[in-house]
Amino acid sequence: GVLSCMKYLMFIFNVLVFAAGTCLVGVGVWVAVDPAGFQDIVAAKPVLSAGAYLLLAVGIALSLLGFLGCCGTLRRSRPLLLV
Repeated sequence: GVLSCMKYLMFIFNVLVFAAGTCLVGVGVWVAVDPAGFQDIVAAKPVLSAGAYLLLAVGIALSLLGFLGCCGTLRRSRPLLLV
C-alpha cells in the first residue's frame, strides 16, 4: 500500500525533474543558437551568452538526474536513487 504509493510519487517527481531539465536545455539551445530572438523578449545583453551555457549545463544535469531517478524507481535500485 504505502510503498507502492511512494514508488509512484517518486516516479512522478522524477518525471517532472526530467521535464524541467529538458525545458531548460531547450531554452539554453534557443538562446545559444538565436540570441537576437531571445534579446527581443529579455533585454539582458551582457550575461546572455554565459546564461545560455549555464541553462544548458543545469538542464543537462537535471535531465540526467531525472532519468536516473526514474530508472531507479522502476527497478527499485538504491544506487540509482542515491545518485
